[in-house]
Amino acid sequence: MRILLLEDDAELGPWIQSGLNSAGHVVDLLIDGRHALAAATTTDYELVLLDRMTPGLDGLSVLKAMRAAKNPVPVLFLSALSEVDDRVTGLEAGADDYLGKPFAFTELLARVNALGRRNSSAPSESNSVLCFADLSLDLLTRQCHRGPQKIALNTKEFLLLEIFLKHPSRIQTKAMLLEKVWDLRFDPTTSVVETHISRLRNKIDKPFAVKLLKTVRGAGYVLEEQS
Repeated sequence: MRILLLEDDAELGPWIQSGLNSAGHVVDLLIDGRHALAAATTTDYELVLLDRMTPGLDGLSVLKAMRAAKNPVPVLFLSALSEVDDRVTGLEAGADDYLGKPFAFTELLARVNALGRRNSSAPSESNSVLCFADLSLDLLTRQCHRGPQKIALNTKEFLLLEIFLKHPSRIQTKAMLLEKVWDLRFDPTTSVVETHISRLRNKIDKPFAVKLLKTVRGAGYVLEEQS
């Protein structure tokens, strides 16, 4: 994979770069957040690794700018800010994974490879489009439509909708979504699922007369047509 690494630690950055290069990846190491954002804007990376506390522009601001620009590349945070609130903040901003420092390189490599597999597991053209009612999601082009209207989704919204479309009329609990989309065990204090469900609903339901994504009180969420 072509990987962008934002890490200003003079020892840690080259260590990560060397290890990932040895594992077969191509890693561009930058130490300034402004330069990292520019690189992410002009180069097609398959994965971005961000430190939270970096000069020029912090990693969280880099991520927010990327997502605001509709850049869907998977992002993994590597940060000493590793308390639950820190992880939730990063995930809610659009990160795909979060690894606290210090960490073992074997775990970093496993997470990098997992994100790479998730991003590259492209379906065949024959089964690339998921549909329910007038809602469709193309897994190859990553385009979403409600009827003729195109809907822009960020990475997490796309993954959430993919789950609902693959299992229509089946209730998805908060715990299930946390594990499938964020690789997190159930945490009753986090609102990351509710936040992203609300954003997804605002895009695929709010502008339309027929609502499809529903809350099942005390159970979870389900994709189904109104009776």
